[in-house]
Amino acid sequence: MKEPLVPVVPMSHTAHIRSHRKPRRSATSSIAVRAGVAGGVLSMAAAGASASASAAEPVTQTIELPTLTADLSAQVAQSAAATQQAAANYELRAERDAAAAKAAAEAKKDLAAAKKAEARKKAAEAARKAAAERATRSAERSTLSASASTSTSVSAPASGSVATVIAFLKAQVGDAYVMGATGPNAWDCSSLVQAAYKQVGVDLPRVSQDQSMAGTDVPLSSVQVGDILYWGGKGSAYHVGVYIGDGQYLDAANPSKGVVIQDLSGYPASGAVRVL
Repeated sequence: MKEPLVPVVPMSHTAHIRSHRKPRRSATSSIAVRAGVAGGVLSMAAAGASASASAAEPVTQTIELPTLTADLSAQVAQSAAATQQAAANYELRAERDAAAAKAAAEAKKDLAAAKKAEARKKAAEAARKAAAERATRSAERSTLSASASTSTSVSAPASGSVATVIAFLKAQVGDAYVMGATGPNAWDCSSLVQAAYKQVGVDLPRVSQDQSMAGTDVPLSSVQVGDILYWGGKGSAYHVGVYIGDGQYLDAANPSKGVVIQDLSGYPASGAVRVL
């Protein structure tokens, strides 16, 4: 019995080498790849269309507010009432602050007015006192002038002449010192001495240098009430005053002191002359 014949297919001379064999393509894989590519393209096209539509037509979303309940309405009403009350309280405080500021300003104004009134009252009182003092001095000077008119001559002065001179001098205490002034309310040192002795009829020179040369020289250890004291050299004295007793003298001292009574020990004189 003969064996069946098997057809022989000629092969390439490199077919026995595995790497030289061409792989077979699966029809199913090829179809799947093509379907995937097509699907991706369609998806991209759909996404692009959707984006274009979104850009062209904005989407509006409506949010519904919840319906106010009775409790929420009550809370809103209470909040509004509290706000109203706070505003009323603030307005009341503002009114009170304004009233307090106005009252303080009026009190300050009243105080200033009271101070001005008190100052005017003091000034008026000082003016009345000054006027009374001037009137008293004028009366004393009139009395002294009347007494001097009845006194005796210079060569034989009455026993009351020294007292008259001292009284006149003391009546000028407190007057101002002004260089060159001759009274009745301002003097320099020599004009005051000259005026005092004129009350009893003694005519003295006007300036201190010449007054230091008048009368009789008296040692300072033997000086008496009514003697003229001088400071500086005899004939060149720069200041004069009158001794009034108890180690004191009266003079028109300087612009800061005016007419005053001073202790001789504090400012010893250079010499003395006696004209009464």
